[in-house]
Amino acid sequence: MANLISPRDLPTWVPGRITSASDGLGWKNVGHRAYRYTGLDVPIPPMDHFMVVRYHAGDTPMDRCVEGRWSRKRCTPGDFSLLTRSAPSHWHWTQCIEVSHTYLSEALMSRVASDVTERTVAEVQLHDVLQAQDPAVTHIVDAITLEARQRGLGGSLYVEALSIQLAVHLFRKYARCTFQDAQPVGPLSPTRVRRLEEYIESHLHEGITIEKMAETLGLGVWTFTRHFRATLGCSPYEFVMGRRVERAARLLASRGLAIKEVAAMCGFADQAHLTRVLRARLGTTPARLRKDNGA
Repeated sequence: MANLISPRDLPTWVPGRITSASDGLGWKNVGHRAYRYTGLDVPIPPMDHFMVVRYHAGDTPMDRCVEGRWSRKRCTPGDFSLLTRSAPSHWHWTQCIEVSHTYLSEALMSRVASDVTERTVAEVQLHDVLQAQDPAVTHIVDAITLEARQRGLGGSLYVEALSIQLAVHLFRKYARCTFQDAQPVGPLSPTRVRRLEEYIESHLHEGITIEKMAETLGLGVWTFTRHFRATLGCSPYEFVMGRRVERAARLLASRGLAIKEVAAMCGFADQAHLTRVLRARLGTTPARLRKDNGA
């Protein structure tokens, strides 16, 4: 599984001007940062927190890819987005926007889920919500933002109460969870692994979704994901991206194709996306890789 980044690492991947933050306030299991962004096209590694993005100013088309599935919405003030923990994502928007981020820890979300269901929770995941409006969500995140800026008496205790309220609301409306089983999850059979690899290889130029991969093996998404991790030690997204990179490296080294053609044949959004991924994973660019291999 890829290393998880923290909210403090986010500006490395999504550069913007920080306008307020809860850094140094001693909050536990919840954090806040507000940003002013220009238009960006950015892949983001999986994060170690759940994230609520609240849109305050600006109006922009927003494209986002989570677990291989792209969605497009128009985000305006009053809207919010959700990003679950441990999910790589890719975001693209064109206009200047001002947003606030509220970060909730895995410990908080799991504790709330266990309290609500009275069962031992293995994992909590937020739904793939790119654009929605919910007065309860915006009211709570705005109160957390205000506390980060005004820093009132008893701030840590106040924010802890708000974060629990937010976690309960998210769990009731925008989340799902799996529970710990009596028996550990076993690996996929070699036959199923081969079938899955054949499917991925033949569809690598397309938008491969986790739903389609699970359907190929006749499994539900959550069952598939858990068996996949037990077998290959990474998420389906990471595995598919690794195969895309391997194919791109082979094509760049051995065939006289244009770089944009290689990107399309390997399932990348465009040449810029291919370049970013190769730089992040291999420390090189398509042009440099091609030159180093004499292609």
